[in-house]
Amino acid sequence: MLNWLSNLPPALIYVVVGLLVFVEDALFVGFVVPGETAAVIGGVLANRGTVNIWALAAVVVCAAIAGDSVGFEVGRHFGERLLGTRPLRRHQVRLDKARALIRRRGAEAVFLGRFVSFFRALMPPLAAMSHLPYRRFLFFNALGGLVWGVGFTLLGYFAGAAYSRVEHLVGGILAGVVATIVIIGLVMWTVRRHRAERAEEDEGDEEGGEDESEGGVSR
Repeated sequence: MLNWLSNLPPALIYVVVGLLVFVEDALFVGFVVPGETAAVIGGVLANRGTVNIWALAAVVVCAAIAGDSVGFEVGRHFGERLLGTRPLRRHQVRLDKARALIRRRGAEAVFLGRFVSFFRALMPPLAAMSHLPYRRFLFFNALGGLVWGVGFTLLGYFAGAAYSRVEHLVGGILAGVVATIVIIGLVMWTVRRHRAERAEEDEGDEEGGEDESEGGVSR
């Protein structure tokens, strides 16, 4: 994605990054579309001087807020129907956790969910389905979009600056080795996290099956 974006005209980079962030939040596809990754990579390109860091941050923030608002409306009109689709039924355990978070924290869950990839995509429609007033949703949505958008764009910017500094001091080959080690570590951490989440989902499915079996016996 970095190579692909870096070959685009600057104006188109703003558009692509903004669209990826928007679609991630608006259409229930946060676990497929890499909006967060696009924001970070956009920050790296800003460090290289390809785009302006503050203009990019503004695009990311606006796209995040607009995407969540669209996701809220989608949830208001089509929420239960969409939650019944096969891709989302596979994530029933995490959906239940998101709903529990909304019940406990209310509108604050919209802000907190912004920083978890799966929750980021599902929190707006779930908030609408929980009958959260749009004005309260919009306030916490805008606050979360601002912190998340600026934070992850700057994360990419400073990551690019750190890599450039290391490359200047020790050379491109060693810097590449260090970057590879970091990436491998992140991949291993991600795989372990997904395995843990899958284990939780399987455990939840087993408990649900046991409950149904007990219900059948009692009848």
